[in-house]
Amino acid sequence: MLDQLTDRLARIVKQVRGQARLTEANMQEALREVRLALLEADVALAVVRDFIARVREGALGQDVIGSLTPGQALVGVVHRELVRLMGGDLPQKERELNLATQPPAVILLAGLQGAGKTTTAGKLGRWLATERRKKVLAVSTDVYRPAAIAQLQSVCQQAAIEFFPTPPHAPPVEIARSALAHARRHLLDVVLVDTAGRTTIDEPMMDEIAQLHAALQPVETLLVVDAMLGQDAVNTAAAFGAQLPLSGIILTKLDGDARGGAALSVTQVTGRPIKFAGTGEKLSGLEPFDAERMAGRVLGMGDIVALVQEVKSSLDTGAVEQFAKRMQSGARFDLNDFREQIAQMRRLGGLGGMIEKLPAQFAQAAGKVDPREAERQVRRMEGILNSMTPAERSKPELVKASRKRRIASGAGVPVQEVNRLLAQYEQMSDLMKKMRKGGLTKMMRAFGAMTGMSQPGSGARRH
Repeated sequence: MLDQLTDRLARIVKQVRGQARLTEANMQEALREVRLALLEADVALAVVRDFIARVREGALGQDVIGSLTPGQALVGVVHRELVRLMGGDLPQKERELNLATQPPAVILLAGLQGAGKTTTAGKLGRWLATERRKKVLAVSTDVYRPAAIAQLQSVCQQAAIEFFPTPPHAPPVEIARSALAHARRHLLDVVLVDTAGRTTIDEPMMDEIAQLHAALQPVETLLVVDAMLGQDAVNTAAAFGAQLPLSGIILTKLDGDARGGAALSVTQVTGRPIKFAGTGEKLSGLEPFDAERMAGRVLGMGDIVALVQEVKSSLDTGAVEQFAKRMQSGARFDLNDFREQIAQMRRLGGLGGMIEKLPAQFAQAAGKVDPREAERQVRRMEGILNSMTPAERSKPELVKASRKRRIASGAGVPVQEVNRLLAQYEQMSDLMKKMRKGGLTKMMRAFGAMTGMSQPGSGARRH
């Protein structure tokens, strides 16, 4: 996400190092490069012009104070303007989801076909249920595509929110009113209305959504936009914004867009804030949009806040605490523990998603690891561990030559892979012993030795 723009801006910053002051002379080339970088990122031309003018006005003549270099001073100005560009200067009340109404609060989701409205309905429903503790009902008014209704029912089941069956051949407005009446009778908090989309904007679709809006009086009307469409996403947002009283935008597939133009343009073009950003296929892949943190990602500062939140929401804290107590009591670290640690890693999601939230200097180093290969390695390890008997996982010393062959056959891997996993387990077991003894230096040395443990030829001991 935004990788190309981040790399370009990092190079631009280096160009103005060593100057005592940001002047027209040393800014001209840098601003030209920023302009090109934004255009290559598919940011709307009008938005680029306004952005460059604001950066020039904010940076020219600015003294480089304290220990700041001109490059760092320029980053400060660019960061501030990026935050403003993505709606960071809008009132806090407008940037957040507004549920301040007599329940049930109606949230209307609009957007083109393929933008991800239905999946987003499930993600948003899950977020409302887990983060806001709301009782949520979702309904589809897409009577033209039965598959869309079935998809919404499926995601509602996965998200653990209530689904309202769509009556066949009923008008969309009647369906939505029936869902709202059901929500009132059952004292539900929120009704999510997933509207029909088209491959392109047309008058019947806009009329239908306008009728739904008039009938339901939603507290939020959110436009779901596919970030990977780039400039087309911005044009779509502008067209919907001209027809509907939008309250905000949800950008989907943001992790698949290396350019990021939609994220940097859509608020400026519509005047409405991005309220959520969707990533990945998992229903947990939705987070409230924060312009300041996103600007930090664009400039290579990372988003440690999002990373910490992801870890907190994904980890099984009860299992972690139980494991810590066992280790403190002197209990043996066995292959069952090893398998649980791998499972905890898997719950954190893809390695690529975590890397992009790290500051640039760390992400660059971590980026040398191929996330897809790392994921394959983890799946192989899980397969090997699952092919062992409970007794073998509890007493790894039982795993000798004949058992290794059986385990390898069950997991569909060579015996060498079983040897490699056992070597990794031994290294982790040694690390746990050092942690108990408080040997920090030895522990860090052991941890360093483990960084390449899953790579072939890393020097892991064979059995």
